[in-house]
Amino acid sequence: MIPVTTFAGRTVALFGLGGSGLATALALKEGGAHVIACDDNPAKMAEANAKGIETADLRKADWSRFSSLILSPGVPLTHPEPHWSATLARQAGVEIIGDIELFCRERAKIAPNAPFVAITGTNGKSTTTALIAHILREAGRDVQMGGNIGTAILSLEPPSDSRIHVVECSSFQIDLAPSLSATIGVHLNLSPDHIDRHGTMALYAAIKERLVAKAGLAVIGVDDPTSRAIADTCEGTGVNVARVSVEPLSGKGVFADGETLVGVTDSDAAPIANLSGIGSLRGAHNAQNAAAAVAVALALNVSPEQIRSGLQTFPGLPHRMEEVGRIGSTLFINDSKATNADSTEKALKSFDDIFWILGGKAKEGGIEPLRAYFPRIRKAYLIGAAADEFAGTLGSDVPHVQSGTLDKAVAQAAADAQALGSSAVVLLSPTCASYDQFPNYEVRGNHFRDLVRALPGIEAKGA
Repeated sequence: MIPVTTFAGRTVALFGLGGSGLATALALKEGGAHVIACDDNPAKMAEANAKGIETADLRKADWSRFSSLILSPGVPLTHPEPHWSATLARQAGVEIIGDIELFCRERAKIAPNAPFVAITGTNGKSTTTALIAHILREAGRDVQMGGNIGTAILSLEPPSDSRIHVVECSSFQIDLAPSLSATIGVHLNLSPDHIDRHGTMALYAAIKERLVAKAGLAVIGVDDPTSRAIADTCEGTGVNVARVSVEPLSGKGVFADGETLVGVTDSDAAPIANLSGIGSLRGAHNAQNAAAAVAVALALNVSPEQIRSGLQTFPGLPHRMEEVGRIGSTLFINDSKATNADSTEKALKSFDDIFWILGGKAKEGGIEPLRAYFPRIRKAYLIGAAADEFAGTLGSDVPHVQSGTLDKAVAQAAADAQALGSSAVVLLSPTCASYDQFPNYEVRGNHFRDLVRALPGIEAKGA
């Protein structure tokens, strides 16, 4: 735990008692703050009480007592409309911040030179965060990894000059962290997402830009126009920028030449590593992720030999192009994390002869942006609420069946793929949120994995 001593003696309001919210409340209390917490779920309030956290209905509170409102990143700050707690805080002139901001203030107080790597991007940030942490650990560094990737940042060990914090940041978290200033800030890419929470694409981009705008080194992917503009803006304001790309670079950074990662300095360009045969880093999108990780590792003085070792041993993340197993020449891939078309595009680019399982609660635009990849698809298996809509988009261009459930889709796709008689891929890449049939993408992906591992003849990976 990181005790938040910067709030010692203050009374703070906290709304949202999920995993990170509860960790935040405990860290504040441990640091000497008086915390009054609230949640819409009475069970969460009871859990906090059992851990010694005072709870109350903040609608009835005297807001003049509070120095700050600590808001869970899942709670709307501005759009589609501010949460009532945010409205009350603004009316009382109380600052609204989140757990990343608390970390930043504590780091500034106790170890301002402690290495801090912050990663964001519409897609790939979890893989890149995990890959950076893995390379650094393999090189013998003391690494703490957390944030949006799963472990609440204030549950980690405290900052120190010899410890590197590698932290994934969502746009919601950045929006609540006004003093965010990382040693190395990483921005991977930008495509439309979370517009319901930010109002416009321009505001979404501006929030993402904050992570790199005050970084000591800004590692920025430049394979989309908005991110290129962010890199140019940062450089124009004096930020030290290293670009990453899947196209050749003329300036400082790391780019992917096919499966070879090339480092570019002011004086030369030299190959650093090759991704050939690394299943956990398959595809152009992962080449960009790996290029960003390499740029970070180089900046932290990790040797090319250590970088190559870290890349080779990276196990990947569950639900992100995860190899579940094989039956003969048929490969089964769990890409349940692909909840929008931009994410699924990465998977469709990476394979041929695809037996595609998709569907759920559709995002805006559906699968129409993926039409260019339809020739790669042997057959599609539609599940969930989006089945009718997606069937209309596929039309006569892609053979498809409305399977309804994931259980049925896996059985049908496995049989059809094996009947092909040559290399094939059964790909769960839903292009949809899971909420119509599953609580979250992890539960959906876990169920897919279980179904695949129960198939006759499966050679499971990591079982």
